[in-house]
Amino acid sequence: QVQLVESGGGLVQAGGSLRLSCVASGRTFSSYAMGWFRQAPGKEHEFVVGISVSGGMTAYGDSVKGRFTISRGNAENTVYLQMNSLKPEDTAVYYCAAKGTRDYSRTYYRADEYPVWGQGTQVTVSS
Repeated sequence: QVQLVESGGGLVQAGGSLRLSCVASGRTFSSYAMGWFRQAPGKEHEFVVGISVSGGMTAYGDSVKGRFTISRGNAENTVYLQMNSLKPEDTAVYYCAAKGTRDYSRTYYRADEYPVWGQGTQVTVSS
C-alpha cells in the first residue's frame, strides 16, 4: 500500500493562504481515494475534504466549503489542499489519508474508512 508524507503547513495570519501537499509512495496511487482530515487539540478528527480516485468527485466539510480546494495529480502521486481565507479556528494538525478502492467516483467521509495516514502537518492561523 502507499505511504503518505504531508508538507506545506506553517504559521499564517487570518485571511491568508496555505497550500498543503501530500506525496504518496508506491505505484498504485491512482487506485486510492484521498482525503484530508484535521485535529485540533482535545478534539476528534474532523473531515475536511475528500476526492475520488478519478478526481472528478469531491466533498467538503461544511466549515471549509468555499475556502478550501482539493486537487490531485495522479502522475505526480500527489494530492493538494489549497486553503484560502484562513481563520484561527482552522488551526490544527492536518492529515492526509488514503483508501484503496475500485469505485473511481466515490468519496469517503469517515476517518475509519481510511486505512492509510500520513504523519500530519501543523497549520496555525493567528488572529
